[in-house]
Amino acid sequence: MTRPARIILTGFSGTGKSRVAPLIAERLGWALADTDEMVERSTGKAILDIFRDQGEEGFRELESEALREACTGDGVVISTGGGMVLSAGNRRFMAEAGFVVCLEARPETILQRLRDRSDVEPLDRPLLATADPLPRIRELKAGRQHLYALCDWTVHTDGLSIEEAAEEVLRAWETRAPSILAYRGRVDAITAPHAAAPDTTLHAIASGAAAMITTSTRDYPVFVEWDGLHELGRRLREAGLTRQTYLISDETVYRRYGSQAEDAIRGADIPVDSYTVPPGEASKSLGVASDIYDWLVEHRAERGHAIVALGGGMVTDLAGFVAATFARGLPLVHVPTSLLGMVDAAIGGKVAVNHPQAKNMIGCFYQPRLVLADIATLRTLPERDRRAGWAEVIKHALIANDELLAFLEENAERILALDPELTTKAVRRSVAVKAGFVSADEREETGYRTLLNYGHTVAHALETATGYGRFLHGEAVAVGMTAAAAISRRLGLLPADVEARQRRLLERFGLPATASGIDRERVRAAISLDKKVRGKAVQWVLLEGVGRPLLRDDVPAAVVEQALDQTLAGG
Repeated sequence: MTRPARIILTGFSGTGKSRVAPLIAERLGWALADTDEMVERSTGKAILDIFRDQGEEGFRELESEALREACTGDGVVISTGGGMVLSAGNRRFMAEAGFVVCLEARPETILQRLRDRSDVEPLDRPLLATADPLPRIRELKAGRQHLYALCDWTVHTDGLSIEEAAEEVLRAWETRAPSILAYRGRVDAITAPHAAAPDTTLHAIASGAAAMITTSTRDYPVFVEWDGLHELGRRLREAGLTRQTYLISDETVYRRYGSQAEDAIRGADIPVDSYTVPPGEASKSLGVASDIYDWLVEHRAERGHAIVALGGGMVTDLAGFVAATFARGLPLVHVPTSLLGMVDAAIGGKVAVNHPQAKNMIGCFYQPRLVLADIATLRTLPERDRRAGWAEVIKHALIANDELLAFLEENAERILALDPELTTKAVRRSVAVKAGFVSADEREETGYRTLLNYGHTVAHALETATGYGRFLHGEAVAVGMTAAAAISRRLGLLPADVEARQRRLLERFGLPATASGIDRERVRAAISLDKKVRGKAVQWVLLEGVGRPLLRDDVPAAVVEQALDQTLAGG
């Protein structure tokens, strides 16, 4: 059988590809191609500079072009970058072009080799630029290992000299390559659907993330830290977002935290420009979004440039909507500064602007690359806003976590006083609840994620009926949960003691259970337009007990009216 005319080496950085390839080429009398060197020659830039200027996405495109160019001739040994296998297209091209060999090594071996070859610290590998690279090597390598395993042959280089590693590759090429390449299902196996590449942000998982959101479109970490804003630049760089960032915030938040956020971004050698909008729900409109589009056009924003949303739920919704729709999608990073934003709006990918007749009516699902919540920013949040945010945390506890509910009951006063440890712990637990629902049902297709809307049918109706001006969202949710609990009890679903427990906790956190002076007809009209309406029947999220939410679309109108009588006194 004929031996293949190309040998393609892949594997993680530091496994020896660039040193082994020249020896093999010399032994065979073949040409040598190194895709990293080809990219640097074609651009006139070092790879670190390409990552900085064009981001990881831009580098990967150049890397793919280099691979195709390298494979144009026969009799060539090709050394590829460690991330070449991330693209299914690259893997198919390599499989069709020649014999694909993975060089393997332990993370500790890789780190030592990279340090031996690096004149400066940190290592001159864009995705390893950190003070402690060993955990990063383990994370990145683990995320790619199933892709490396698809190669035709693997040579473990720990303990081998460069000459010995080259001999192992040549022996496999001479004795095994013909039969391996003759296997009929080989190419399809290398590019099989189950061999999907991990998201480029996955290497940021570990390092203290409160939760990992796993969806069909993107996986991303949520960091919840006290004084974490100064880490923003590092987190962006870890996620490969190093080209250009556009910070979108409201005027109030920007005055307090804009400079700190910009300094953190620029400190990581990432350019940043900023845009502010007036605070308040009125800014969450198509008109304001259009103004931001104009600003992005003026700044020549392009795909690969990142939107950083710094602010509360209004900002994360608005900036997220802009990121999702400008240039068919820009990378998005949420930096929520309100409690509501931290535990709800920034997590899960719902982005939207309001319609005059209904809240969040114009929007889509668009997941961020990462979320960074700095709990210390809550110190400058007005007390009313802070209390309102706890409504969502209480909701998460009621629908999913009795332990969180008990934790809130036991520590309410210290949490309200922003005890750093207890407040951070409460938010982290709440984020974990939201992450579980989002990961299980990203687009509310199974009904599971819809359960997060406990209290929201009446809440959104109250906000709409009052022109988004009277209630903070959390306040409306508190009233909405009271109404939902009343419906649940009147249907015989919820024990009276659980309803009372909910009300006591809402009151301890200074949240309203009732509202007065509301136009009942406008509330009814808004409920009929609720996003959960199916076939003109309102889907109510109700409770059978703590951690036992359910959907019902058969709630009698009389029961709804009785619950509204109880919660909208004088309406």
